[in-house]
Amino acid sequence: MCGICGVVGLRHATPIVFEGLRRLEYRGYDSAGIATLVDGRVERRRAAGKLDNLGRLLEDNPLAGTTGIGHTRWATHGAPTACNAHPHGTERVAIVHNGIIENFETLRRELEAVGQVFQTETDSETIALMVDFYLTQGYAPREAALNTLKRLEGAYAVAMIFAGHEGLMIGACHSAPLAVGYGDGEMFLGSDSLALAPLTRRITYMEDGDCVVITPAGAEFITFDGTPVTRKEQTTALAAGSIGKDGYRHYMEKELHEHPLVIGQTLQRMVDPASRRVMLPEMPFDLASVPRAVITACGSAFYAGMIGRYWLEDIARLPVDIDVASEMRYRNPPLTAGSLGLLISQSGETADTLAALRSLREKAVHILSVLNVEHSTMARESDVVLGTVAGPEISVASTKAFTAQLTVLACLSIAAARARGTLDEAGEDALVSALLDLPSRAAEVFTQGPAIRRMAQIVVEARDVLYLGRGSMFPVAMEGALKLKEITYIHAEAYAAGEMKHGPISLIDRTVPIVASAPYTPLFDKTLSNLQEAKARGGRLLVFTDTKGADRVSAIAEEMVVLPHVHDFVAPILQTIPVQMLAYEVAVLKGTDVDQPRNLAKSVTVE
Repeated sequence: MCGICGVVGLRHATPIVFEGLRRLEYRGYDSAGIATLVDGRVERRRAAGKLDNLGRLLEDNPLAGTTGIGHTRWATHGAPTACNAHPHGTERVAIVHNGIIENFETLRRELEAVGQVFQTETDSETIALMVDFYLTQGYAPREAALNTLKRLEGAYAVAMIFAGHEGLMIGACHSAPLAVGYGDGEMFLGSDSLALAPLTRRITYMEDGDCVVITPAGAEFITFDGTPVTRKEQTTALAAGSIGKDGYRHYMEKELHEHPLVIGQTLQRMVDPASRRVMLPEMPFDLASVPRAVITACGSAFYAGMIGRYWLEDIARLPVDIDVASEMRYRNPPLTAGSLGLLISQSGETADTLAALRSLREKAVHILSVLNVEHSTMARESDVVLGTVAGPEISVASTKAFTAQLTVLACLSIAAARARGTLDEAGEDALVSALLDLPSRAAEVFTQGPAIRRMAQIVVEARDVLYLGRGSMFPVAMEGALKLKEITYIHAEAYAAGEMKHGPISLIDRTVPIVASAPYTPLFDKTLSNLQEAKARGGRLLVFTDTKGADRVSAIAEEMVVLPHVHDFVAPILQTIPVQMLAYEVAVLKGTDVDQPRNLAKSVTVE
């Protein structure tokens, strides 16, 4: 979603803020802007489209000043135009805002009634004009900000600067992330630590309902009623140079090639290689006594959860329900106290997943979250966090975070099975051995680049693509279809292969490629039979299989990618990598914006 970066100090603010916005591009945006104080006056530069447009505007019309805020906007209220771009403001104040102000229409009518004039279609401008109103009534910046914050309903992170108040910035958050960074004689504010990585590793993550008053000397944290609070300063492990492309064409290509690394890093945290035992952190509940689990997530994380459900039910014999987070809390499922709520999110800030977490908490359910950002809001509100150790993922389309999530879920499933007595020591040894072998097998996938590119030549000409898989390969098919839609804009749908003849088979002809994930597992023969049905109707089969299935697949497939044969348990993790690679290669052929596809945001922090 939208991104915020701000600085107060002695250095020229604009290049610092602009670079921070550059590091926030991964969140997705369609306009950008910066405001600074120039000789005490608020001045702004805003542009629609990519940051390069703002950069050219700043070259033609530079922006001085040592106090500044910037923003990358993902449009919700109002079109993605320069007028609607942030920062919003008046001659007295400038603000940037992430989130949605749910009562903005009421506040807008109230402000218009007292003479405030709106210039944009956004909900965010309401914040600026309400602060401005209080300033005109004689309130100091701090009081004007607090009076405004008390009136806002919804989710928001906001930063403000004030005319005539050099070296002052006020930030606040409610149900949206915001981090304070500490420098030497300067201070920073950002949507996440990635924006601040080149500037500082000393970070405080703000909590819901926090307001922060920032000057070059430091930060004062208060509640919205002005009560002082203490917030912990932490040292982030994120390095300033960790988001370069390192010679790859796109961040997505780089992150695809990091699959073996992140799988290995995640296993290092969770598995003792000497004893071949899964070692999870201490939990405040007993996995053996959990009567039921409910998994919830969004997007690719939901598909990871679907695979996790197969594992938990199969080897741990734990009954599992699963829902997309945007539906789960509205379905209001009956849950037994003491059940396990398993939530999955790359950012730990996904609005729907966070709302689902809170609804589960109300039902006295244990909360275990699988997260890549372990200082996120979801992390703070969970009983246990299992980290994915994937590092920053810049491309909007998730790749390495997905296999890291699967690796964590695999380890959790083994631990649950051991705790529940459904897996003996020899069984654990076999599954852990398969996991430990996975990074090297994942590295072998990249030798199949030429075969994947041949598949891409077929898919790039299609308007519609069918993805098929059985068992745990069905969510892999769903992940492949999602990636293709996200970055190539080609319509794709995934089906459980056995369901093909219950409708989708009517779509099959020479113009609709069929992409199938068919490793040699106990369901291989069933999948092959479904593919033969498609072949008989003119289907063009593009099949991901393994060395054991290759001979039989070659008889019917137009193109085939042969992966190493691995244990059935880890096959979905390995099979995920080439379906993501296929989407990437098709996007390259089409010339789409691979890392920042249209209309999408990396971290969806509004419902």
